[in-house]
Amino acid sequence: MDDLKAKYLGQIADAGDENALEAIRVAAVGKKGEVALKMRELGKMTPEERQVAGPALNALKDEINSALSAKKAALADAALDERLRTEWLDVTLPTRARRQGSIHPVSQATEELTAIFAELGFSVAEGPRIETDWHNFDALNIPGHHPARAEMDTFYMHRAEGDNRPPHVLRTHTSPVQIRSMEKQGAPIRIICPGGVYRADYDQTHTPMFHQVEGLAIDKDISMANLKWVLEEFVKAFFEVDDVELRFRASHFPFTEPSAEVDIRCSWDNGQLKIGEGDDWMEILGSGMVHPKVIAAGGIDPDVYQGFAFGIGIDRLAMLKYGIPDLRAFFDSDLRWLRHYGFAALDMPNLHGGLSR
Repeated sequence: MDDLKAKYLGQIADAGDENALEAIRVAAVGKKGEVALKMRELGKMTPEERQVAGPALNALKDEINSALSAKKAALADAALDERLRTEWLDVTLPTRARRQGSIHPVSQATEELTAIFAELGFSVAEGPRIETDWHNFDALNIPGHHPARAEMDTFYMHRAEGDNRPPHVLRTHTSPVQIRSMEKQGAPIRIICPGGVYRADYDQTHTPMFHQVEGLAIDKDISMANLKWVLEEFVKAFFEVDDVELRFRASHFPFTEPSAEVDIRCSWDNGQLKIGEGDDWMEILGSGMVHPKVIAAGGIDPDVYQGFAFGIGIDRLAMLKYGIPDLRAFFDSDLRWLRHYGFAALDMPNLHGGLSR
């Protein structure tokens, strides 16, 4: 026993690396090591001999294992000391470049359309998201029995018992901004009203909160021809095509007369939308000449002034331009989702005075 102890403790002390240490472990206490072979001989011994040899072999095995662990730790410490002597860190170096975030598709679409309409002479108007029932419905010639005024379609603000103020709603469109702008500025006026709106709806193409941009132009001699030209110029610029064909279909909106749904000629090629070519038509917005009652509600004389209005879903524009199939993805996804659609932010001034990158 003493010879084995001296032999292996000496080898452990002289081991220069972990590979040599592992070879010693296998030779000493491995399944076929010397200590293991000695323990197999216990069965051939008398009970008296086993009482002496058994504890001695177990003690030898524990001592060798302890020496192995201690030597392994010493080798690791020595390797760390060597690295600390030979390696160094320059804390004055700049950090590694990180992948920058990206502007959200809805925000980018808003920036783009704002720039396009600015070149067409439209300024940006904003208003509150919590609106009076009058600005959101009555001033827009929406009658009290209209389905849009039902609680299944509109979010009404809670009123405590005894609170007799007029009803307030989460605005269902940005049209109330048009009323407020006419009240404030009068005519002539040419504005767009981008922003968030709310409706009680949720599926692949509808969410309870989404974004719209509505346009309004009021002057003494504005016609549907002006509306058609503005929409054609916008679509060409936004979808970056040289030519488009729009189709106006008669429709009904309480706040315009006459009213028209607007379709755009398009085609689908392997799931990719192509604007301005093909044999298909796709509805993209609603429009019309502003109803005289709406002009009067804005404090402008409808016998002197007339104009056009239109409304477009910004989320839908972003989906069409960037090939995003589900509107709900705008609200529950991350940058990996943006990169999947090859989304790149604009390098241009944004609404808030900075750069979109």
